[in-house]
Amino acid sequence: MDKPYYSLNAYLHQQFHEKVYKVALNGGMSCPNRDGTLGNRGCIFCSAGGSGDFAGDQALTITEQINAQIAIIRRKRPVNHFVAYFQAYTNTYAPVDYLRRIFTEAMSHPQVVALSIGTRPDCLPTQVLKLLSELNQIKPVWVELGLQTIHEKTARYIRRGYELPCFLTAVRELVKRKLPVIVHLILGLPGESTDDVLASIDYLNQLPISGIKLQLLHVLKGTDLAAAYQNGDFSVLSQKDYEDLVLSCVARLRPDIVIHRLTGDGPKQLLIAPLWSSTKRTVLNNLHHRMAEEHLTQGMDYQEKERTIHD
Repeated sequence: MDKPYYSLNAYLHQQFHEKVYKVALNGGMSCPNRDGTLGNRGCIFCSAGGSGDFAGDQALTITEQINAQIAIIRRKRPVNHFVAYFQAYTNTYAPVDYLRRIFTEAMSHPQVVALSIGTRPDCLPTQVLKLLSELNQIKPVWVELGLQTIHEKTARYIRRGYELPCFLTAVRELVKRKLPVIVHLILGLPGESTDDVLASIDYLNQLPISGIKLQLLHVLKGTDLAAAYQNGDFSVLSQKDYEDLVLSCVARLRPDIVIHRLTGDGPKQLLIAPLWSSTKRTVLNNLHHRMAEEHLTQGMDYQEKERTIHD
């Protein structure tokens, strides 16, 4: 491994034997939290871009989006192959024929080696699961589920729109079809303690998931979370507190789970807080330095806990 945890970079090198980057796409979807099915304001933290503020231009075809992002990446790095990441909104929330068309278009690109699809566990009907399973026979397909937290009180506050059993069912159905599951977890949600976050990690350790994204809570302009923050209803994590929390999560996380992300940077034009998060590279460097300094490796606390249980 290139780091003291199972990084996405290490996983991609194992699978494809070379450097592989993601290109973030916009498939023109909506979301049941936005179209009136469950609500029309989205999750409390979600910007108008539906978590796809860094995704491609919806006005372009999928192929055009891929080519445009490849061109940008190649100005900086000599990369030959890419993962097509459908990021904006809920990317299984559309008729199956439409999903088949755009997913097939992405997979048909000669430089795309895998597909990653961001979605919600309540938007995976049988027909969509069948489609994803079929596509997975052509090129690898990963499914990214926005869990954010296992705690129902927090889930209601952020307007997630589904309960934990729905997530569990989705994981089981995806794994049954040999579709790798990557789970999104938000650190710093209002009212959640370190113990609450680690309880989410412990829960995920017991499930057959393949990957995880640890995401810092960002307060973005135009969201209901921004109004709550400006009203003084909660405070955001300091950089030190966030780093402490990430290190605790990594130490607790089952060592075979690929860590796709340790932090994130909100779009600068929308970011209200925490402003320190805009220097993502600095935050990552600090995390890696502290891991080395503290001799931390992924799963060290998990393995100790397992030994104690079996002893």
